[in-house]
Amino acid sequence: MRIYILGSNHFMKEMVETTEKLQKLGYDAWIHPDYIAYAHGKMSDQVERLLSGRPGESAAVKKANDYIRSHYKHILQSDAILIVNSEKKGVKNYIGGNVLMEMSQAYVNGKKIYLLNGIPESSAYLDEIVAMEPICLNGKLEAIPY
Repeated sequence: MRIYILGSNHFMKEMVETTEKLQKLGYDAWIHPDYIAYAHGKMSDQVERLLSGRPGESAAVKKANDYIRSHYKHILQSDAILIVNSEKKGVKNYIGGNVLMEMSQAYVNGKKIYLLNGIPESSAYLDEIVAMEPICLNGKLEAIPY
């Protein structure tokens, strides 16, 4: 099974670490190459813009790198996606707008959806997330079938 790793930009390092852990466990896991570069201190100007919180900065980087289309193509090339959904700004198991879009892209294309942690109970998108029937791993990567 080929698994594409996604999550909030705030979890870039954790997404890369999760990809590496899955690979060590024998899974065919992968992530967008820019995220690996970001996690290793490259492209820091773009990371700063992605995480700045300044209006329009994150959108400009996403548009310049065509991330929405790129992630969609990668989702299509995978059997499943794994969402790294840690705590962000006090929200446990955070899933934001972009990740919701990525989940829906996977869902309509018949891909399995795994959440590293549980479903975010305080999400404005709770019904939509639940309707896509993600499989919650509760931190146990080895629970993903080969």
